[in-house]
Amino acid sequence: MNDLPRWTEPTYFLDFESRPIRDFTAATIDGASSPEEKATRLFYAVRDGYRYDPYLTYRDKESYRASHILEQPSGFCVTKAVLLTALARSAGLPARLGFADVRNHLTSPKLMQRMKTDVFFFHGYSELFLGGRWLKAAPTFNRELCDRFGVKPMDFDGTADALLHPFDTSGRRHMEYVNERGSFDDLPFETMIEVFDASYGDFFSSEDEQEADEVFSA
Repeated sequence: MNDLPRWTEPTYFLDFESRPIRDFTAATIDGASSPEEKATRLFYAVRDGYRYDPYLTYRDKESYRASHILEQPSGFCVTKAVLLTALARSAGLPARLGFADVRNHLTSPKLMQRMKTDVFFFHGYSELFLGGRWLKAAPTFNRELCDRFGVKPMDFDGTADALLHPFDTSGRRHMEYVNERGSFDDLPFETMIEVFDASYGDFFSSEDEQEADEVFSA
């Protein structure tokens, strides 16, 4: 594919040329013998190295840059996807961002009250070019959170898509992809914020303290 070089370049949000990003990438993929192994190591580093917190509703552009996200202890689907995509590009792997609207059938009552819906608009994931094709990988939920709520952790081996599971470990309906928004070379920040504002109302403006663990219903 002639377009592959553009998916290995730095952008405003995928600013992997920063020293911390490059150092983190080098340490994570050290000794990896294939693109698939590099991608897998980076996936798990983001999935489990950053706690999932849906209450981190940023409005400023700087908070969505990979170099900033790397220094945080937690993030939500978009920031974790941005980080994984930037790390992949840093490792020389063609990567881009994908977005979809998903319905979380296990959304906790408190989170549902804040969002006023169980649909997560502009859910973010990474798309990695491996083995001659694009694979989707969602490093959203860290294993600790999954184990606590009986949700299957998302696994990735660099050979197949890794999208959020439709059912939990008890067979309850979990994630449902309801609308695809496409693939992007960089984070479509303005469009995403417009959708968030239209869909979630004052979710961004609330200053209430929230428990990040209140994500899924028991």
